[in-house]
Amino acid sequence: MKIVALVLAGGEGTRLYPLTAEQAKPALPFANGYRICDFVLSNLVNSGISTIYVLAQYKPESLMQHIQAAWAPWFAQSEGSIKVLLPRANTLESRFKGTADAVYQYLDLVQAHAPDIVAVFAADHIYRMDVRQMIEFHGTRAAGVTVSALAVPLEAARSFGVLKTAADGRVVDFCEKPKQPCAIPGDPRHAYASMGNYAFHPEVLERVLLEARERGEVDFGRDVLPRVCKNERVYAYDFGENRVPGVQEFEERCYWRDVGTLSALAAAQQDAMGQRPRFNLWNSRWPIRGEYEAAMVAHARIGESEQALKAPAPWRAPRRDRHTDERVQPS
Repeated sequence: MKIVALVLAGGEGTRLYPLTAEQAKPALPFANGYRICDFVLSNLVNSGISTIYVLAQYKPESLMQHIQAAWAPWFAQSEGSIKVLLPRANTLESRFKGTADAVYQYLDLVQAHAPDIVAVFAADHIYRMDVRQMIEFHGTRAAGVTVSALAVPLEAARSFGVLKTAADGRVVDFCEKPKQPCAIPGDPRHAYASMGNYAFHPEVLERVLLEARERGEVDFGRDVLPRVCKNERVYAYDFGENRVPGVQEFEERCYWRDVGTLSALAAAQQDAMGQRPRFNLWNSRWPIRGEYEAAMVAHARIGESEQALKAPAPWRAPRRDRHTDERVQPS
């Protein structure tokens, strides 16, 4: 199955000021040398998704430098690719006006790949996720759109986009930051909060983005999803069902945090500390990659090249000159 991933990394991160005064929110340091964007990129790569485009806009230099230093080496000797995309110069004001508009601007690039699935993921959350399980769910439901959703307490759901679902998980309504969130069927104390991760059938993505363009809609959460769940097969994938190998018994199961504020970022950083962290950064079976790991890869490749240069030439037997019949040593 061919999957193209678009990572939405263009937001200003105003609630993280002054940390975002000079660099993009997804490029902010998190802990142990990792940047915020390393988590979504690691999840995609660990899930076998190797065609990745990162859509950047605000202070893109820091993000572009990090992608080049930490992620380009992983793709250097593979068939995959990772590339940062900026707003196209021929668009109004040369900027992304929202998440949907950002994807629309590069819809032709997506179509050129002729993918089976288009994954559109947010760049600014801390979590581990096997994206293949979400894609499998998407296929079994014959969905046009699948939204990754996390069950959160009703009182906390007011801060998220909330999915109203039927008992089979089909989304019947979507509301951005509702005052009265709809509970999950059979679970009156929790609501489904959108994680900002979407899987689209390519034809559905094209259709809803063209319709959005005609209507002046620019954002997935605010504009597109509330409309399309009325007439497309939209399903909620329960993140609580996702299983990632290597998670320790002391960790919080299905850990996910939106680190959009200074306090939320500090709390998530605290969760990754200690001998029994709520979210363990070290997991050899589902590794988080970053600049340190990329440097180790580059160092190993240099070492291999140097060893190849230093290695003695393979032994070759002497031959006989066909004119003199003398034994000649190979050069």
